Amino acid sequence: MRRALAKLTAKQLAMYPEYQAPTARLARYFKVRPEELLLTNGGDDALRVFFDTFVEAGSGIQICEPTFPMYRYYAEIYGARISALRYGSEMEFPLESVIAELRKKPRVLFLANPNNPTGTLFGFEELEKILRAATHTAVVMDEAYAEFSGFTAVPWIRKFPHLFVARTFSKVAGLASLRLGAVIACKESLALVRRAMPPFPVNLAALVAAEAAVNDRVTMQAYVSEVQRLRPWLAAELQKLGVRSFPSAGNFLFANFGPAGPALSRKLEKQGILLRERTRDMGPGFVRISIGTPAEMKKLLKAIRKEWKAPA
Repeated sequence: MRRALAKLTAKQLAMYPEYQAPTARLARYFKVRPEELLLTNGGDDALRVFFDTFVEAGSGIQICEPTFPMYRYYAEIYGARISALRYGSEMEFPLESVIAELRKKPRVLFLANPNNPTGTLFGFEELEKILRAATHTAVVMDEAYAEFSGFTAVPWIRKFPHLFVARTFSKVAGLASLRLGAVIACKESLALVRRAMPPFPVNLAALVAAEAAVNDRVTMQAYVSEVQRLRPWLAAELQKLGVRSFPSAGNFLFANFGPAGPALSRKLEKQGILLRERTRDMGPGFVRISIGTPAEMKKLLKAIRKEWKAPA
């Protein structure tokens, strides 16, 4: 990837990027046609375009919390009415509540699958029920962590024209700083979203790096395999310490350290170990732990053993 970036010439950097050929090559990675793929300036921008396309002040959107905060962030900026359902106490997906709420015909339903931060994953059976119930709603599947879960709704875009899939190159491809995302949908539906896009939304470096990444499937698969190996191991180690974690299909674990959790997070931060706190929306002690290298995970566990004691 770095070799590919190093080959960029001054002339290339001075010109606006060309999208047709890179889009065709990246479409093959997602197993779709080029006209079914829209590249965006990062995953956040892939979500914003749905507000530009479908949402206006006073219209409704539906989300399930806790989840990726950008859905609520954009909804508040655009003045949308937010219907926020909740994941269950075991972080289970609230399928029946989602289907019932769809009767109110929100403009857009945003679903992270796997969900961030809970790691919850639902499958094709649940998705089909949602899509058949969403008769007047655009359903946006945010699949930022799809490669780690083995699930994607992409094969269904031609069957359900109101299905949109948002993807990112920030996670498995490791290109967060270059900002490259994607929206995938059937040609006719994606044409609506294209109208909300500027003429040059993606930079050349992101395109070059993304092509290099998808051409190196061995490296990406090795990373996915390591995450899938370390994820249950970390959960088991935390359980030995008396820490509750929840099943995850992402490259992270969602865990509950209880009331002493915030103090632990502060202590770990002083050691250069950052846990993603979710105290504000979930209660004291809930954190999202990214799966790093084996050495990083061992360092984390060593620090937890030193700084934290399970409640009696």
